[in-house]
Amino acid sequence: MKKSFGGPVISLDRADINTDEIIPAKYLTEATKEALTPYCLEDLKLEGFDPKGEKLDNATVIITRENFGCGSSREHAPWVLEVNDIHTVIAESYARIFRQNMFNCGMLAIELPKSDIDQLMLLEKDSAGTMQIDVKLDEQSIKATGSAGEATFSFEISPFDKALVEAGGWVEYADARY
Repeated sequence: MKKSFGGPVISLDRADINTDEIIPAKYLTEATKEALTPYCLEDLKLEGFDPKGEKLDNATVIITRENFGCGSSREHAPWVLEVNDIHTVIAESYARIFRQNMFNCGMLAIELPKSDIDQLMLLEKDSAGTMQIDVKLDEQSIKATGSAGEATFSFEISPFDKALVEAGGWVEYADARY
């Protein structure tokens, strides 16, 4: 079970990032989650973004726009984030199946309104890539801290999704209860 969420941030300032951009379909035949590791966000086209760059290597939190994880409904998309130690995604909205797959893997898919995402994107940009996120799951709050300042936000999560995350995912949740 993962007890803390947060850490260094990478912002992907684009809507509709789909599962083929998160993990290209040609890698879906890999036999283990770990084999997906080098292909995270490989096909994402975004100005200034390098899928092989140090910023992605160090990030444990993604901040992005609406409809993150749209496209094919595959568990590989959250898996490739998980094996790259990205355990928290903060977005305006998610594709329904992707969002649930995140919780099923014990990861956080936090939804914030556009105005909060705008503020986070600006803070990350003004902090020149030094922004850190601290998530307090019990309090359902996020604290963003960077060289340009800090901001705090509240988020909602259903009791069931929170229980999945606290357990470490669906399998751990089921093992503890059934």
